[in-house]
Amino acid sequence: MGNNYFRFKQFVVKQETAAMKVGTDGVLLGAWVDIENINSVLDIGTGSGVIALMIAQRCNARIQAIEIDIPSAVQAKHNFEQSLWNNRLSVEALSLQEYSKNHSAKFDLIVSNPPYFNKSLKSPSPERTLTRHTDELPNADLLVGISNLLQPEGRFCAIFPYTEGNIFIAEAINYGLFCNKKLFVQTKPDKPVIRVLMEFSFIKRRLPDRTISIHTTEGEYTEEYKWLTADFYLAF
Repeated sequence: MGNNYFRFKQFVVKQETAAMKVGTDGVLLGAWVDIENINSVLDIGTGSGVIALMIAQRCNARIQAIEIDIPSAVQAKHNFEQSLWNNRLSVEALSLQEYSKNHSAKFDLIVSNPPYFNKSLKSPSPERTLTRHTDELPNADLLVGISNLLQPEGRFCAIFPYTEGNIFIAEAINYGLFCNKKLFVQTKPDKPVIRVLMEFSFIKRRLPDRTISIHTTEGEYTEEYKWLTADFYLAF
């Protein structure tokens, strides 16, 4: 891995102009989302395009990405064009609010690694702030967009810190969206949960929660984390 690019088994993500670099959150989400019976996908806030590319590798769906930060959208477009799935990937440089207003097509799957730091200190980089804070995409706007763009039997998947995830679950109910599946993420088995991957739909069908640790207590990658990401990381 270099700072300007990240090499996966079947694609390369260039990220020199992307506001957010490839990270564990995005890789976890791209590897975890259920792609069964999926023909159309919307990736909200695609950044460098890594989640969209991972989903393209896993299924044959057409994937539309949107990204408010123009340099990031340009980077994602390049990464899409250079991939094996360039005929199924596209990106538009606009906000979810704009996209939802101007598009009526509905998607089988919507994914997002959303901005969630609504009270924390801002980054000195305005582009990074834009992608990590809820100023430009508050939960209410995200939920309105999902409600408008998700198929009646579709799924919305996202990753949140633990506290912000619980807030989002409570707010989602007001839009008829129910959290049916969770994957809790720990850095190690004896550490607190740092992230929660969640699947929502308009249909209530609660599935058992699961927990995954990224590392063992000795600091090695766990077998469950390696199994989840084995199709992507070169090291596995």
